[in-house]
Amino acid sequence: MNSPVAAAQQSAAPPSSAWVRFLRSYGPTPNNLTLFDEFVTDNLVKARVKPITLSSPQLEKIKERVDSGVPGSILIAGTAGDGKTYHCRGLWTHLGGAEKDWTAKTTVKHLKLADGRQAMFVKDLSELNDEESDAALTVMERSMNGDDAQSFVVIAANHGQILERLRDLGKRQGRVHPLRKPIQDAFLQHGASPAGLAIFDLSRTTRRESLSEVLKAVAGHQEWDNCKQCSLRTDGRVCPIYENRTRVLGELDNGLFAKRLGDIVEVSRLNGWHLPVRDLLALASNMILGHGDAKLAKEGLMACSDVAKIQEKGAIEEASLYGNVFGSNLPLRRAMSRPVFRALASFGVGTETTNAADGLMVYGADDPKLMDAFSRLLGSDVVYGATQGYLASLQRYLEGDEAARIDNGAQEFLDRLQAQRRRLFFTIPDTEKEYDHWLMTAFRFAGDYLEMIDLLAEGKGVSESTRARLVRGLNRVMTGLLIENNDKLFVASSGGFTQSRISVLCDTEAAARRSGGVGMRIKLDPLTERATLDVALAAGPNHSASFTLSPVRFEFLCRVAEGALPGSFSNECLEDMLAFKAKLLRKAELLRADRLAEDEEPGVDDGALTLNFIEMEQNGHGFSRPVTVRVGA
Repeated sequence: MNSPVAAAQQSAAPPSSAWVRFLRSYGPTPNNLTLFDEFVTDNLVKARVKPITLSSPQLEKIKERVDSGVPGSILIAGTAGDGKTYHCRGLWTHLGGAEKDWTAKTTVKHLKLADGRQAMFVKDLSELNDEESDAALTVMERSMNGDDAQSFVVIAANHGQILERLRDLGKRQGRVHPLRKPIQDAFLQHGASPAGLAIFDLSRTTRRESLSEVLKAVAGHQEWDNCKQCSLRTDGRVCPIYENRTRVLGELDNGLFAKRLGDIVEVSRLNGWHLPVRDLLALASNMILGHGDAKLAKEGLMACSDVAKIQEKGAIEEASLYGNVFGSNLPLRRAMSRPVFRALASFGVGTETTNAADGLMVYGADDPKLMDAFSRLLGSDVVYGATQGYLASLQRYLEGDEAARIDNGAQEFLDRLQAQRRRLFFTIPDTEKEYDHWLMTAFRFAGDYLEMIDLLAEGKGVSESTRARLVRGLNRVMTGLLIENNDKLFVASSGGFTQSRISVLCDTEAAARRSGGVGMRIKLDPLTERATLDVALAAGPNHSASFTLSPVRFEFLCRVAEGALPGSFSNECLEDMLAFKAKLLRKAELLRADRLAEDEEPGVDDGALTLNFIEMEQNGHGFSRPVTVRVGA
């Protein structure tokens, strides 16, 4: 029986305490068991709160497949945190399986359907021994081949697990397992599922829309209504938890924060990062509950019981969601153990900056030319912007206070400056052209990339400025020269070594815009949803080479076009570009051989060899100049 003191404490607890405690368990704590499906139900019962509900379009498709009665098994694949077990459980209950039977410790479960079919469920293939795994995979093979229309299996597995189990089973049976290649093709090449086997790959579904749904489900949850009666928000006091929740919802900026974060997630996805729903839930929880002082908030995540202390200490600024979104409230090792924080860290928000942005944040309060912008972009945010703490730290820094100059005392202001850079990235309106938010990241041309993808998806051409920048970057990588041309591509070599960084021999040229089946075009790959450069040296399908433009490759070409040295930005991108150049040189060689066979090659005649050298005018415009060399003269 509870003591009177405990009862009094419980009655005095903030009204949303149970909900915040439940949400906290979704955060990046060392022991976040509620992120695993098998712990969710129990924790919901204990917390007595409504669950976080997300739509599951893949689950609906899985249900439709089974309900249709079409023979065959189901493979639910994905990486850790994609919700494989959740989808498996959802199908189980949809087909009439009891919740208590699902929570039983057995990994393999059997269910007889109303139409007489027998379903086998494997909620985690990695937990089976070889004998159990072989039995499940045998059912899958038989149902796929049509040998047993009355039985099928539903398997949840990581991509590597299912392929490895099929390989090992094939070895034991002395054959190449017939399921392995079609499943591998479906994973790697986004191919169609083989007949008799429905493959649902959950790792393909996470994108901007997934993030938006998670943010709305968490920040818009009905349990937040209890905060309206909370004493921690009375008498002008700011509750950092509710403040962050409000900002995530976009009530103060018309959704600008969510849009900017969605842009980052989309660029990350197109760069090859897969962010499972588990990570997005951890991100949402950390944004709302994160706090940089572990002494005031255990493990860097606030509970309602911490808010009064944080208010008393004047430490609300350390709960800024603009830092929490990058895991700045967490120990580095814990933050970097999560793919979502590693992906977001690659943008360098907070460390990358511009002179204009830093000048505004450092001198804007006193410079008459900057005061309006300072008041508009920093002073208007009294919670996380130009607060009294920030202004006092700034003043000490500018006036050369002795404590701010020795023993690394300036670090306090520099930390605040980094926090303001992060806040500005999410809050600068698009109308503030002088302070472009993308220039405060490592992906300065990411906005142009997203615009290009949108235009291509709508069937429109890319902007001329983007095309010109890409062509200029390509030419500079192809030749190693600071060429300004944006009307044509020089496919150049050094006379025999295609990987040479400086290439002044022009093997062939291609127009910067496709015409008559010849030249460069920029198209959208429907499978990867990335832009692709396709350069055709002549009409016909065999005379072109393609190069996938991920955001980092796009950034590389744009940076080179603006004057960066290729090797100083990314050696990996440079090697990729030189490999693409080698493909074009090979296409040029084959095209030259075809023309020579048809007596159309004008370069060799009566012992004369014509070489085209790339030369540059003073304005940087390059052109090829033919030089005839007599052979054997």
